[in-house]
Amino acid sequence: MDIKDIEKLAELSKIELSEEEKRGLLKDLDGILGYVKQISEVKVEDISVEYTRKNVWREDLPASGGLVIPREFSRELILKQFPESKDGFLKVKKIL
Repeated sequence: MDIKDIEKLAELSKIELSEEEKRGLLKDLDGILGYVKQISEVKVEDISVEYTRKNVWREDLPASGGLVIPREFSRELILKQFPESKDGFLKVKKIL
C-alpha cells in the first residue's frame, strides 16, 4: 500500500485527511495487512473440524434460596414492561 491507496480510500469514504493522518493510516494498514499475511501462512491442511450444533439460548432463571424459579418469557411480558406500546408493537422515539 502507498499514500495513493489511502487517498483513494479517503475519496471513496468521502472523508478529508491531512498528510499526517494519511501517513498514520498507511502505517496502521501496513501493520494490519502484515498481520493478515502472517495468519494466512498458518498451515491448516491436517486439521479436522468438528461442527456441533446446539441451542445455546436459555432463559435466565433467578435463584432464590437455592430454588430455581422459572420466569415467563413472552411477548406479552415484554410489552407490559415497556413504557409505551401500540397494537402489539413497542413505541419508541422517532429517530431522524
